[in-house]
Amino acid sequence: MKTIMTVDDSASLRQMVAFVLTGAGYRVVEAVDGLDGLAKLTSAVDLILSDINMPKVDGLEFTRRLRALAEYRFVPVILLTTESHPEKKQEGKAAGATGWMVKPFKPDQLLAIAKKVIR
Repeated sequence: MKTIMTVDDSASLRQMVAFVLTGAGYRVVEAVDGLDGLAKLTSAVDLILSDINMPKVDGLEFTRRLRALAEYRFVPVILLTTESHPEKKQEGKAAGATGWMVKPFKPDQLLAIAKKVIR
């Protein structure tokens, strides 16, 4: 079973993402911010979905720190955010994000991205 980590300070968004992904057969690990996400990286994850705007460690810093860890260098990271400015997308790419998805999203969009990036 493939594992997806969702990193978002919104409990309702984490629940919605988890509901969609577990319904499609994925295992989901939830983290409340980037610091929590880094702490929960004890098991292998196949995909990480991260918000950008979070307390403590935001999604861009989380992605940078993740990319500095050899075992997570190639794990796909999709930034799932309300941000849609080209500058923010460029920051995400520079931090090491694989892709970008704007909230709100449709469940089938989320599943299509998961299937596309998980090997």
